Amino acid sequence: MPTPTSSVLARDIAAALDWWREAGVDATFGDTPRKWLGELKGASPPAEPSQTAAAAPLPTPQPAPAIGGDRARWPGDLESFRNWWLEEPSLDEGGLAPRIAPRGDAGAELMVLVAMPEEHDRETILTGREGQLLSGFLAAAGLPDERVYFASVLPRHTPMADWRQITADGMGAVLAYHVMLARPKRLLVLGQSILPLCGHNPAQGSPNLQSFNHEGGRVPALHEAGLDRLLAKPALRARLWQRWLDWTDGQTWDEPHG
Repeated sequence: MPTPTSSVLARDIAAALDWWREAGVDATFGDTPRKWLGELKGASPPAEPSQTAAAAPLPTPQPAPAIGGDRARWPGDLESFRNWWLEEPSLDEGGLAPRIAPRGDAGAELMVLVAMPEEHDRETILTGREGQLLSGFLAAAGLPDERVYFASVLPRHTPMADWRQITADGMGAVLAYHVMLARPKRLLVLGQSILPLCGHNPAQGSPNLQSFNHEGGRVPALHEAGLDRLLAKPALRARLWQRWLDWTDGQTWDEPHG
């Protein structure tokens, strides 16, 4: 016969369970949920985690698409390339500045390659202080704008660009294709960050870029510091001019040449 104490305890437990049942609660929360009411009624406890089926494997991350997308759909001429340059979504990750198309004609005497458009460029590349410096240099060399092709590696002004990732994602292939379509007689590369895209390994020390290889062949190339550094350092401007004279054998393009 149950004692008064055990009867009171059983009654209190039953009342507590009824209260939680009316509240809609029949399980506690923890690392392993358990149905306490079910266990009290004789139900089998849930299986330990080791007895359950193995968790499904996580999906394998897919690599990001290469810059430029499907190569088979790259434009086949320079005019189509300009439109593609302004519209192809994979060429950059967006930004506040607009995309700026390259300017100039195929087969130009010189292709000038910079890292990106200037901050305040809106419709034409290199319209600010850096562009003015470049125009002065080209005028001194006797090269009018119509005999120069102006291009950038990135389609828009991109502060703090991740050049290591840009190189890994395949922008070098797009650059080589661009040079092939432009077919310049010479290539002037302005900017240290561009060199890995031209095939230079930074671990090899100081760059000595003499040519740029692309699918259609090879073009003579000269590398110097970016226009921002040339603006700030007269000594770099003097060095560029001397290297230019050595590279071109002192030729100026307002003179007749073969």
